[in-house]
Amino acid sequence: MSLLEVKNLIVEFPHRHGALRALDEISFAIAPGEILGVVGESGAGKSLTGAAIIGLLEPPGRIAGGQVLLEGQRIDNLRHDQMRHIRGRKIGAIFQDPLTSLNPLYTIGRQLTETIMAHLPVTPAEARKRAIGLLEDTGIPAAAERVDHYPHQFSGGMRQRVVIALALAAEPKLIVADEPTTALDVSIQAQIISLLKRICNDRGAAVMLITHDMGVIAETCDRVAVMYAGRIAEIGPVHDVINRAAHPYTAGLMAAIPDITMDRERLNQIDGAMPRLNAIPAGCAYNPRCPKVFDRCKEQRPELMDAGASRAACWLHDTGGAP
Repeated sequence: MSLLEVKNLIVEFPHRHGALRALDEISFAIAPGEILGVVGESGAGKSLTGAAIIGLLEPPGRIAGGQVLLEGQRIDNLRHDQMRHIRGRKIGAIFQDPLTSLNPLYTIGRQLTETIMAHLPVTPAEARKRAIGLLEDTGIPAAAERVDHYPHQFSGGMRQRVVIALALAAEPKLIVADEPTTALDVSIQAQIISLLKRICNDRGAAVMLITHDMGVIAETCDRVAVMYAGRIAEIGPVHDVINRAAHPYTAGLMAAIPDITMDRERLNQIDGAMPRLNAIPAGCAYNPRCPKVFDRCKEQRPELMDAGASRAACWLHDTGGAP
């Protein structure tokens, strides 16, 4: 059974000429212990999807359709106070910049113990012991001493570990990690990735990992969803999507990754740019940039359809529709 189910999720922003649709009927599921990567260019809707799931959409953005279910319970229509409880207890969030997630005026220990006591029935002493254990679990040395330090006394990589410890404080079932390794150097990235994988294995938590880095996806995830212009272009097992891309956009992303075994003077690139929300073309949103475009792509919008081990929103995989 799926831990998280997102069904036909629509997010809109009001506009003087109506509403701009930023997420257009997104659907996917994540099982317990699974890491789903969500990848795409800036503006594809990755972070917006995560924010909608955890109830932190920035106004005036709003969920205009669809459902978000956690353990079979619908959570997209809950009141703010109800969602706040679920966000701490059942859903943990890890954001890109740890400085925005930590209060500079409080010690790390105070922030951890307050979070633990808000969601679990423990005494202050038990909460502090648990806080030290979480810091140890996330690889912070001398945790019993560092627990009383302030955020500015930690390096960027260590602060990100503290944010992960905060996200794990109440033993959530789902972790939404939005670009958790972007600001870190490569060696620290590898440590954070292995930490996320261990959390899944040890705790059976599901992780939604939002990133633009295909290397991180390949190293970390079980499945990957590739987003383009507010929709899922392709979703499937990470090995299949990376090695046998079913959507021309995914193939373009993969071709743009530098390969140290190839002697090339220039990198491959996808010509053009992601369309603005008020200028998404008819048919497939990718059609103006697609090297395999044909007439149907410009007129009809494809839904996700079977494409080998993956599913892709591309007419090339419609047995009755390919040229």
